Amino acid sequence: MLSVKNIVKQYANHRALNDVSLEVERGKIFGLLGPNGAGKTSLIRIITQITAPDSGEVTINGQRLNVDHISQIGYLPEERGLYKKMEIGEQVMYLARLKGLSSQEATKRLKYWFEKLEMQTWWNKKVEDLSKGMQQKVQFVATVLHKPELIILDEPFSGFDPVNADIIKNEILELNKQGATFIFSTHRMESVEELCDNIALIHKSKKILDGSVTDIKSTYRNNTYWLEYDGEYDPGNATSIFDVLELKKVLGKTIIKVQLRPQQTANQVLMALLPHVAITRLDEVIPTMNDIFIDKVKNVS
Repeated sequence: MLSVKNIVKQYANHRALNDVSLEVERGKIFGLLGPNGAGKTSLIRIITQITAPDSGEVTINGQRLNVDHISQIGYLPEERGLYKKMEIGEQVMYLARLKGLSSQEATKRLKYWFEKLEMQTWWNKKVEDLSKGMQQKVQFVATVLHKPELIILDEPFSGFDPVNADIIKNEILELNKQGATFIFSTHRMESVEELCDNIALIHKSKKILDGSVTDIKSTYRNNTYWLEYDGEYDPGNATSIFDVLELKKVLGKTIIKVQLRPQQTANQVLMALLPHVAITRLDEVIPTMNDIFIDKVKNVS
């Protein structure tokens, strides 16, 4: 759906984006990741036409990005943009009309969302009277109200308690199920694990990793396992099969973290230990997106 090709963006002496390319498939949730200052927001501002690239090209549905695409995009920025003295109902109606909705259609859709997110009593309240999380709910509604094809969320869970974060997460999944495509920028790696199909990691203005979450995690597997057993056995006796990375005793059980040596398999671990102990657990240690994020960022000069 969205293609970003060789984007360069320079601000005075700072290069925010350096030859960045990525592809966002229709109907997917795409995670745009990176440390603070990596260039994520600069890229989002180019996609939403707040700024323009110095070079490179962005296309949506095969067409070069233009003003007609604005109505197809919903954008929830990290820095919130509500008018503090304005009443909620008046404000969301104004934002809906800016997106091209008639007054009648906007009222109908707002009633639906206000009921769904339990915001019925907020209509005449002012933004400054709402908590940060409540304001975030209002902005989420304003972002999705016009049913955009592409929804860009920059740190959407900021300010939410766990209950409301879960509500918004479920709404994201439901909208995605209905066909909306998402670009999801966040520092919360657990959200990436739960929501994203594909990711791109930007660091120091360059893309340093991209692909499906499943494939990336599989690539970073390193034959490491947690092993738990009953019985007395020195795991050092099996060092030809694995290296012991960690060992602890819990409620009479021995728990070890091992890394298999080259050409060794989990079956061989079992064969070596079963004559001596009763194995109660063998789990592969799959790296988390947080582990991968930290590893990639640390190892880029």
